[in-house]
Amino acid sequence: MGFFDFLTENIAIDLGTANTLIIHNDNVVVDSPSIVARDRVTNKIIAVGHEAALMQGKTHENIKTIRPLKDGVIADFDASEQMISMFIKNIPALKKRFFTPALRMVICIPSGITEVEMRAVRESAERVNGKEVYLIHEPMAAAIGIGVNIMQPKGNMIIDIGGGTTEIAVIALSGIVCDKSVKVAGDVFTNDIIYYMRTQHNLYVGERTAERVKILIGSALEELENPPEDMTVQGRDLLTGKPKETVISYREIAKALDKSIIRIEDSVMETLSQTPPELAADIYNTGVYLAGGGSMLRGLDKRLSQKTDLPIFIAEDPLRAVVRGTGIALKNIDQYKTILVK
Repeated sequence: MGFFDFLTENIAIDLGTANTLIIHNDNVVVDSPSIVARDRVTNKIIAVGHEAALMQGKTHENIKTIRPLKDGVIADFDASEQMISMFIKNIPALKKRFFTPALRMVICIPSGITEVEMRAVRESAERVNGKEVYLIHEPMAAAIGIGVNIMQPKGNMIIDIGGGTTEIAVIALSGIVCDKSVKVAGDVFTNDIIYYMRTQHNLYVGERTAERVKILIGSALEELENPPEDMTVQGRDLLTGKPKETVISYREIAKALDKSIIRIEDSVMETLSQTPPELAADIYNTGVYLAGGGSMLRGLDKRLSQKTDLPIFIAEDPLRAVVRGTGIALKNIDQYKTILVK
């Protein structure tokens, strides 16, 4: 085996609904939106990642932008496979190779995924030259990425709010004791903002604009200590059909997102209610860890803390916690054998 080791490359992939991240040689080499643009006439993929994201909502009838992943799982098999393939080809170290090396991969998947959806992920990986494919559950990867020692007989609670799903899990002894996967996350927040702008301001805004509003002034609380400034939003007036702009504040966004955040709160409470008492005692002492892009929503940690009466800690780089954990698992495959799904 040793002789052929140089023909094999190790990569860790966080295949997310909103963003795909790839780690190679301990560095994040790909961090791109999970979007592809396809030419409808030739059926060829013309752009992936950032390039395709710029086209979103601005295409004519011959070009279609597709998000191959929905709710954390593959919705468009063909597009996702081509997207993964293009991302892998863009890894700087692999570009220099004369031939495509065999790949040893660790890919993270939502905890509530079915066998069929798992097979779709595995087959996609095998088609892009994945010789050894391991899968790891998202909350596990997030916990490792945050720096939690998951091997200990000690309970830790992780909430990973991504683009398509929110994963809530209690982890102890390298296993998930109880978990819940809810399809309320970043994408739902974005749709809430679109709906709110439509019903309250008669303004029709696109997905990209709503996403920007969420990032710049999104909030989970109507009272913040250092609030963001009001923001002007442009779109189409639903009454006159003319382009128009309106000014909105973070308080309005907090109102728009309220229902979705309540659903996340309820799921957290439900998971806590299923936690064995000894682990509940551990969680009371250590608190709850937040990861994923959704955890960057202003005031969300405070709101969850008020609901659960527990201290809430946000990972230092929440967007990359999951892929970092996947990378660590890849590096120490023997140590983490028990938590990887072969």
